[in-house]
Amino acid sequence: MANQIVPESHLDILRKRSFAHVATLGPNGELHSSPVWFDFDGEFIYFSTTKARQKYKNLKANKKVALSLLDPDNPYRYLEIRGEVEQFIPDEGNKFIDKLAKKYLSLEHYPFDSVDDERVIIKIKPLKTSKMG
Repeated sequence: MANQIVPESHLDILRKRSFAHVATLGPNGELHSSPVWFDFDGEFIYFSTTKARQKYKNLKANKKVALSLLDPDNPYRYLEIRGEVEQFIPDEGNKFIDKLAKKYLSLEHYPFDSVDDERVIIKIKPLKTSKMG
């Protein structure tokens, strides 16, 4: 199913090797933003994190999220997506983060996790977008 929320003119940004800056709301009302690797299936946006990270804790408490994506070929062209967490999915065997390591680093396995990291895939449903360029 194609996502009608994301404008056709900016779908290419979601298919490139760009970074999404994920903004969440913290427990004391402070904002938190961090860049992430992501994947897009035509309807949902997916990114990986660990349960120890602040963005995971923030999203467990408040499922609203904003993502800002610059076109890596033209930094004056961007897409902002506001949405909500649809699902928290365990990353069994780190298959998803390994898929992203292949996309972003050309490596078969994600090299930065520690043994104790518990990976989760965050599935985002886009609800509203804005764009430039």
